[in-house]
Amino acid sequence: MEVVLHKRDEFEKILQGYSPSIEAKRLLSEMPFVILQGITGSGRNAIIDYLVQHSHFHQVVSDTTRPPKLRNGVMEQNGVQYFFRSEEDVLTDLRNGMYLEAELIHNQQVSGISVRELERAHKSGKVPINEVAREGVSNVRDAKQDTTIFFVVPPSFGEWMKRLTGREQMTEAELKNRKQSALEELEEALSKDYFHYVVNDSLERVSKTIARVVDGSDNSEENKRAKEVAKEILTQLKNS
Repeated sequence: MEVVLHKRDEFEKILQGYSPSIEAKRLLSEMPFVILQGITGSGRNAIIDYLVQHSHFHQVVSDTTRPPKLRNGVMEQNGVQYFFRSEEDVLTDLRNGMYLEAELIHNQQVSGISVRELERAHKSGKVPINEVAREGVSNVRDAKQDTTIFFVVPPSFGEWMKRLTGREQMTEAELKNRKQSALEELEEALSKDYFHYVVNDSLERVSKTIARVVDGSDNSEENKRAKEVAKEILTQLKNS
């Protein structure tokens, strides 16, 4: 399914130097926050689903301008995977500073964390968790330096491609965009020092690892292994 962002110029203008409202920053300062970053198809949403079902986490559902997709034979639902909103509604909330972060993704859609969702997460009494792409991570860190940030890595390049092409139909142009986004995301992530790296080779294992790290456990061995896998995938992406 081809996705087109009709008001791209307006989004690019408002997202340049975007800053959330004082209320959004105040809410964030009053709660812990966990973010999963990772290349598309790394399994972030599956990990979040597991953590929400089996541990002390509350999923923060992002807004997006793209329409729902068929994933693994099931259509995405509003308020579950995302809140699917019109471009004009998202633009209006951005103008009012009602997003913690928002960004252009794959050159075809804008997604972001709304203040509305932060309020809901705060009331849950659990640890808010969400998956965010690279520009969003930078924006969240600007607002909350103590955010716990994980970078999720597939177990290998081959397994990643199998997951990516097996979960949904996409055009050659879409696949090219995904690979380019992954290359840029890996390069930038490997240049930063604030990530906890984890390998998603087993949903249960990686989810439990994340929960332990959030509760204060050491992640040095997993971090070292996952960074090496990330470097291998980056090398293969550059050569593909």
